[in-house]
Amino acid sequence: MLKHFKQTLAHLKFVPRALHLVWQAAGAWGLVWLLLLAAQGFLPAGLVYLTRLLVDEVSGALSQSSWSSLQAILWPALLMALLALLRLIIENGLSWVRIVLAEHVSDHLAVLIHQRSANVDLAFYETPDFHDQLQRARDDALYLPLELLESIGTLLENAITFVGMSFLLLPYGWWLPLALGASTLPAFLVILRNHALLHRWWEAATVQQRWAKYYDTVLTLEDSAAEVRLFNLGPYYSTAYQAVRKSLREGRIAIARRQHWAQFLAGVWGLLLSALIALWVLWRASQARYTLGDLALLYQAFSQGQSLLHALLGSVGRIYRHMLFLGNLFEFLDLQPQVIEPSRPRSLPQPLQQGIHFENVTFCYPGSTRPALQNFTLTIPAGRTVAIVGENGAGKSTLVKLLCRFYDPVAGSITLDDVDLRQLATRELRDNLSVMFQTPVPYHATAAENIAVGQTSQSLDPAAVEEAARAAGVHEIIMGLPQGYATLLGKWFVDGTGLSGGEWQRVALARAFLRQTDLILLDEPTSAMDSWAEAEWLDRFRALVYQRTAIIITHRFTTAMRADLIFVMQAGQIVESGSHHELLAQNGLYATSWRRQIDDTQLLSRNGHSAQAQLY
Repeated sequence: MLKHFKQTLAHLKFVPRALHLVWQAAGAWGLVWLLLLAAQGFLPAGLVYLTRLLVDEVSGALSQSSWSSLQAILWPALLMALLALLRLIIENGLSWVRIVLAEHVSDHLAVLIHQRSANVDLAFYETPDFHDQLQRARDDALYLPLELLESIGTLLENAITFVGMSFLLLPYGWWLPLALGASTLPAFLVILRNHALLHRWWEAATVQQRWAKYYDTVLTLEDSAAEVRLFNLGPYYSTAYQAVRKSLREGRIAIARRQHWAQFLAGVWGLLLSALIALWVLWRASQARYTLGDLALLYQAFSQGQSLLHALLGSVGRIYRHMLFLGNLFEFLDLQPQVIEPSRPRSLPQPLQQGIHFENVTFCYPGSTRPALQNFTLTIPAGRTVAIVGENGAGKSTLVKLLCRFYDPVAGSITLDDVDLRQLATRELRDNLSVMFQTPVPYHATAAENIAVGQTSQSLDPAAVEEAARAAGVHEIIMGLPQGYATLLGKWFVDGTGLSGGEWQRVALARAFLRQTDLILLDEPTSAMDSWAEAEWLDRFRALVYQRTAIIITHRFTTAMRADLIFVMQAGQIVESGSHHELLAQNGLYATSWRRQIDDTQLLSRNGHSAQAQLY
């Protein structure tokens, strides 16, 4: 028990912060809520006291049957009716205020969680701990500050009512309020222990809950629907989901079984003590020491007081539980980025004069001991189109992520015209990059909004959007949609239109071109295009990036060969560099792969097929 008490004290620090969150979200509504609860707390004691007066007056009236005795009955009855009406008004007011609070608080917390999720380093998404924290923050913790406020409010209301009932009992024996507390003490201890056990189980089961969510996602979302049917994965994932849910269900039921047995035993203790007190009251009544009104007051005050104390201690238990879970929420909200903003940022070089330089860069992804780059050095001249080719896992896409400063190198430096990326304001750097990642995001928005998604701080310019779409070769495709640029893309919502992988890729290219920045980073920009679409796009790409610095990560020789300079990566290092013709003359890895692809292409062509050159 001492352990649970110490834990409660340790978690008390979360109460002021949680209440501050509620105040930020709903302001004065929280005060209105507490005032109404306090007002409601005074009413039961008043009703019990008036009940005593009414019973005594009724008892007297039965013996007198006079008009004055009837008037004596009328006033307490009228006051009781007014208190009952007031209680009804307050209850309805509380119900309405609670809805207002719930909407404000849940929305405010969702914004905080979204902001933290969007602002933490990309590295966090590559660690299981982060996903556990996010799961806990998005589930129960999302509504806990409001529930904490409600529990504190209920505690205040019940405490006021209990104090009122205790004052009513004191004239009949100073020990009666103490006996009332003793009857519910075991239940309070059970509540604290139960909430501690539930919290430990909930934290330990987070990974299983995430697995259950993953299995559910595979079975229900469009992205995996085709393969689930092709490979008959439905029974497998359904069985896996049921197995995880069975483990979670059995664990939760086992805790509930222990909780309810403990609560039952605590309840038996309360009943025994109540029975003893009831016998004492009846004995006193048999000696004509109490009136009927006294008996009515004692019965109501003690029975309601016991219920109130159960509720009051339950509120304390819920507050304890909320504090435990709020620790998870605040742990998530307190996550700090490791990509640190410079205290005095330098200006971004615009336009680039010298270029980009990687100097002895070493980098490992979070949770991995294998370096993606090891003492990596590379210079990309300004105003040139550069292609970086190599086998999967060579580290090509890592270069793009480092240039976006999603991560910082473990060692070495990356500079733009001799200015280290770590000396630049991250937002300014990213706002001046045109990037298309290897797996573009298909946003469920109109075609125009999909292209302009990176321009959220500016008004939508239809002419600029169309120009970017033409540059990416997607204008004609969009014009063929039911509502042109106003067509909703994606099939999650009514009237949405789906696109092929290559068409989505062109939309993402248009998104990158719309930014009109000095530095363009494209990761596999033509991987989902057919050979005709690729050739059409490449014909105008050079004109689009004229006098700008463009880096293309690609496996395709047909894309790489048009670059001014080609770098060949292998195992996190540059092993060859030069133009397409220079690399062929070197007769190295690039030339060997080129000839292999050409031979394969000719073989397939003789069999009536077409192929595209690709570097492996």
